[in-house]
Amino acid sequence: MKFIRTVWGRERGRWARDQLTPSQAVVYYRLRDLFEVGDYEEAEAGARALAAASRRFWDRGPVVEWLAGAMATAAAIAHGRGAEVLAELDALISDLERTAGAGRALLLDVRVNRVAALVVQGRYAEAEAEADGILRAAVRIAHFTKVWGIEMSTLANLADALCGQGRYEEAEAIARGNLPRAPAGAAAALHCALVCSLNGQGRHEEALAEARRLTPLWFRAESGALAIGTAAALHGLGRRSEAEATARQALDACEQFLHPIHPRIQEARTLLSRITAEDLLT
Repeated sequence: MKFIRTVWGRERGRWARDQLTPSQAVVYYRLRDLFEVGDYEEAEAGARALAAASRRFWDRGPVVEWLAGAMATAAAIAHGRGAEVLAELDALISDLERTAGAGRALLLDVRVNRVAALVVQGRYAEAEAEADGILRAAVRIAHFTKVWGIEMSTLANLADALCGQGRYEEAEAIARGNLPRAPAGAAAALHCALVCSLNGQGRHEEALAEARRLTPLWFRAESGALAIGTAAALHGLGRRSEAEATARQALDACEQFLHPIHPRIQEARTLLSRITAEDLLT
């Protein structure tokens, strides 16, 4: 299931504060709070307005525009519109590759979000290669900035990319190995990846038990993800009525909280169609 794990860490907070005027900082942190509670539409719109306004403050350099652009693209991806902002991400990465210091961590944030955008487009091998590069780069800068959030979000996206390539055992190893130390958002993503990897191996009883083992904190970006994994496990076990009900719940959640072009909506519809079509044949 395509979780779309973006990162927008508080780890960039001090560096961001040093680059902003007091009035810009007020706007920026308000937008960051909106992003963290799942108000992606307003966070993206506000970040784009901040980026446009920052072009009048070139005495401080382009950093404000970079920060705002990174937030705007992260919000778009979390909402399910990763394909729309891939070119924007590439341009932002090109600019940030010339930075140094804590700006390198912002570059990795944006690269993590690019991995998420690649995963939802089914470009799994590219996503895997990019994730591997991010993990190597994170080690190189860990001595002067926090990279824990970057690593966890990268690993969550890497697990999804491996599932997309049918490499379920590798995805399971990543998810199990990192779940105990992951923060809430990344833990939710790794939990879904673990369920997906178990389903992919035909271990549906284990997948169902894992899906029901805990109820993670709700994040808007994860809407429907765990329910899809649960429905797939129930379907694999031949419990079709339960699978259909759960798939419908997943679809309802996706349609309620995600953008209409979010790939998870189609994933839920496809699963529901497969379940109901088999019912008609029995």
